Amino acid sequence: MLTGADGPSAPAPVRAAFALWLTAVAAGVFETVLAVIGAVADGEASLGGLAGGLALRVAVYSAAVLVAVRMRRGGNGARLTLAVVLGVFGTLSLVIEPARWLAAGHSLGDALRDLNAVDVLFGASRVLHLAAVLTAVVLMFRPAANAWFKTARR
Repeated sequence: MLTGADGPSAPAPVRAAFALWLTAVAAGVFETVLAVIGAVADGEASLGGLAGGLALRVAVYSAAVLVAVRMRRGGNGARLTLAVVLGVFGTLSLVIEPARWLAAGHSLGDALRDLNAVDVLFGASRVLHLAAVLTAVVLMFRPAANAWFKTARR
């Protein structure tokens, strides 16, 4: 169990938010694996061609875990970073493609009709990913969390 150095243990909302940030990262990794397998299997890309995108994702996921650990240990700046960078911009990155697809005139019926097993897995992971991010952001700003971050000051 991670605890803050020389300070009180994090309250339940902070511990839960930390677990949810790790869940979001795991979902993102799973989605990346599915996308890479799909792109390579369909002949759309080679692993070499995907290397830049994979390197970026590894960097983002690693940074997310490191910042979440810092938040879990009482870093208010880390909490704010998670809320803004992943809570706002990360959420936009999760919903922008489906929103564009719908804006292009497609319907949910189209999507459901053409589903395969990988699409279902990806969609379920994306819903879990989004729910984890949004819930983690809310939990980080619950009254018990706010009080703890004020006293933790790391």
